[in-house]
Amino acid sequence: MRYYLVAGEASGDLHGANLMKALKEEDAAAEFRYYGGDKMKAEGGELKKHYSEMAFMGFTEVLMNLRTIFRNMKACKADVLAYQPDVLILIDFPGFNLKIAEFAKANGIKVAYYISPKVWAWNQKRVLKIKKIVDKLFCILPFEVDFYKGWGMEVDYVGNPLLDEIAQFKPDPEFKTKYNLHKDIIALLPGSRKQEIERLLPDMLSVTSAFPDQQFVVAAAPSFEAAYYQQFINTANVTLVFGQTYQLLHVAKAAIVASGTATLETALFHVPQVVVYRGGKISVAIARMLVKIRFISLVNLIMDRKVVTELIQEDCNTSQITAVVKELLHGEVRAAMLADYAELSGKMGTAGASERTAKLIVSYLKGR
Repeated sequence: MRYYLVAGEASGDLHGANLMKALKEEDAAAEFRYYGGDKMKAEGGELKKHYSEMAFMGFTEVLMNLRTIFRNMKACKADVLAYQPDVLILIDFPGFNLKIAEFAKANGIKVAYYISPKVWAWNQKRVLKIKKIVDKLFCILPFEVDFYKGWGMEVDYVGNPLLDEIAQFKPDPEFKTKYNLHKDIIALLPGSRKQEIERLLPDMLSVTSAFPDQQFVVAAAPSFEAAYYQQFINTANVTLVFGQTYQLLHVAKAAIVASGTATLETALFHVPQVVVYRGGKISVAIARMLVKIRFISLVNLIMDRKVVTELIQEDCNTSQITAVVKELLHGEVRAAMLADYAELSGKMGTAGASERTAKLIVSYLKGR
């Protein structure tokens, strides 16, 4: 069968690649075409556009790049129609993907949505539209099933694909030696988008002088050169590591993490963390009016209580980050967070999200 996938971010590329691998196990004749990234490309098929040309962060940033977004959307619609897949599989990225879903449904193409849109965060009435344009919806967060049920929509909870990736992880016993890391490590995860790196990495690095006995290691995105990161680094106790985030988390004592999927990954590696976020002033002002959730980090959202500290906008500063990190290294705050992480792991379930989703998609296509 023919599968068309659309992933617009680094996390979508990762989950899309794992899903493609699982689909090949279920369907030996699987053919793929997609918007995605390097990980999906490694699984075969035809990459039509890289996610690095698609991801824009925040309300104002989206407005400034509307022409590019609409051009990408038009090209994607035309290519989906030309390919005529047996199913269109959309991965997160709702601002773009819900438009593609609507188009596909209007043209008689089956639509599966993997990693459901976070409509529970704001404008919840979008569920009514999703019910009309999505044939199969796969959720990866435990609380989403009850949310959708409350709107009269049946969905499948498949578990979280991060568990798949973590289950495949193999620690490198030489990792610390390779990078000359001989002190306790504080991991810095500033994200993979240029906008968030430039807003958050300077704040993260501003605390390094307060921790002379620790080594700071930046989880750098492979899509950038070392010189790009070096412009922000002006202290000796900072090391760059490219494309080895899990190796870094495996050995880290604590972490400073950009809000997003990485907060959950950090928790699943049981690394005490502080979550930081800094957006454009207009974007954040709009978000504060529209967003109806108590927390921004997945850890706190899943646990439905404060487990990790979230430092947003003006609270994302040297003194507050420093104070929280000191608490993470020793004592009661660290112990309590690690206990909460153990409970979180229990809530998340087991690996196998990609396989479960692939089985459900193929079964649906075969009319079972």
